[in-house]
Amino acid sequence: MLEKIKQTAEFLRSRVGGEMPKVAVILGTGLGSLVDHIDEKLYIPYSEIPNFPVSTVQGHSGNLIFGTMGGKRVMAMQGRFHYYEGYDMKTVTFPVRVMKELGVETLFVSNAAGGMNKEFVVGDVMIITDHINLFPENPLRGKNYEELGPRFPAMTEPYSKELVALADAIGQEKGMRLMHGVYVGTTGPTFETPAEYEYFRVIGGDAVGMSTVPEVIVARHADMRVFGISVITDLGGKDITEVPSHEEVQKAALKAQPTVEALMVSMVERC
Repeated sequence: MLEKIKQTAEFLRSRVGGEMPKVAVILGTGLGSLVDHIDEKLYIPYSEIPNFPVSTVQGHSGNLIFGTMGGKRVMAMQGRFHYYEGYDMKTVTFPVRVMKELGVETLFVSNAAGGMNKEFVVGDVMIITDHINLFPENPLRGKNYEELGPRFPAMTEPYSKELVALADAIGQEKGMRLMHGVYVGTTGPTFETPAEYEYFRVIGGDAVGMSTVPEVIVARHADMRVFGISVITDLGGKDITEVPSHEEVQKAALKAQPTVEALMVSMVERC
């Protein structure tokens, strides 16, 4: 594993050249257009990167992008990898390991999620303040490499309180509607049943999705700061009759793009 991380990082250094970014962004379903705000872009398809898997999900372009955003050097994953695609957790989180090897210190993650919080409406942007891990496998399971992080990492602050406060300040300045909440991570690929939505709400969840949690665990294991947002693309519960679909999720994510993009660009500029 260590050899593969170093091999991939070395390949990227040789392709990119110059200063490596300290900020990375993982873009979820329907949110890939944030790359339009990256200047001096270099696109590297996942298929060309040694040891990288390939995203198979519609709405995930499958490129690693290097450039400048908000005056900072950044790298962005235009599309991520999911457990439900059949990848194991170490493969799903491999890009985060490579980011750390390249010198990334702060990771921004975004996703599309279903909302259980009764105050949410479709199109809301939720700042993730904590998560509940309901995946059947932890990405740190197995041999621990001290070079990557400690055997038993604390998850007391999975999402940086400092970055959450910064997001709130930017939102207030720009008049954004920003919600706060707990993200529940599940395997997918099915959308949740009404009873499952109610269960997730009862145990403390505000939104549910099929990604993000594994990447955040690995980022915190590597002592990276993390900021996460969910775009609420559908609502669930016993009183909700609408039937969700991947197409509707993508459409709802597109509506939230202006808010997500303005927030992300401002945060990268100031962090």
